[in-house]
Amino acid sequence: MSILSYLHVVLTTRLAELRREGERGDSPVPTAVIIAGLVVVAMAVTALALTKADSWMTGIPDYTKPAK
Repeated sequence: MSILSYLHVVLTTRLAELRREGERGDSPVPTAVIIAGLVVVAMAVTALALTKADSWMTGIPDYTKPAK
């Protein structure tokens, strides 16, 4: 058997096995969408906490904003 025939048989056998396996995992797209959504929520929570802390700090008497 020549090497080309052998490679052809191996390749077609492997492709047939891959086609038979219906479940091959989750698509990366929904995972990326979930991660992006979690990042947006985390940024919103951080911004809200920063705003609340800043308003609390400005409510302190004799408060001067620190230099950056």
